[in-house]
Amino acid sequence: MNRVFVIVGTDTGVGKTVFSAALVGALGAYYWKPVQSGLEEETDSECVARLSGVAPGRILPEAWRLKLPASPHISARAEGVEIDVSRLVAPVVDGPLVIETAGGVMVPLTDDVLTIDVLARWRLPVIVVARTALGAINHALLTIEALRRRGVSIHGVAFVGDEEKAPQETVARFGAVKALGRLPRLSALDRNALRAAFDASFSLRDFT
Repeated sequence: MNRVFVIVGTDTGVGKTVFSAALVGALGAYYWKPVQSGLEEETDSECVARLSGVAPGRILPEAWRLKLPASPHISARAEGVEIDVSRLVAPVVDGPLVIETAGGVMVPLTDDVLTIDVLARWRLPVIVVARTALGAINHALLTIEALRRRGVSIHGVAFVGDEEKAPQETVARFGAVKALGRLPRLSALDRNALRAAFDASFSLRDFT
């Protein structure tokens, strides 16, 4: 059976797109960003394509592309549309699949549906991407608790940032989750540097 992982963040800008790119490149996986909010700068799909090195056909088109860089329900409202969550169905592909959500798990997709509601419907294993900086413990444990309350399976936590052993160990212990590894800050973020950092900090066996 092909592996499918959903990448969620403890908040916006935590580094889940960079981690997604690293995982996609390591697995030679397909990548899908269901909802993209913000089109003026490089999109997450474009970033993953650039940093992962996979064939263009493995970057699947978004279900919703919204111009305003805001919560998806706000971005959709600004364009006079509403996200049809029934269209958010994990694609069937002939290999591993990495799905990256927009923002944190409690981000609204519509006025009535949160991202976590879709995760609960999918019943796919989730990888939580968390910072190592101040506030990491609280944000990560709140995210883990929210996912567990909805019956969402947590594959593990991937950290992004400088080495901070105490917060990482605390999240793993109190959250009762596996600490998969940590991506360090990279002064030159390119495909080769990202792959080397992933290989040095993560075990591919945890994802295959």
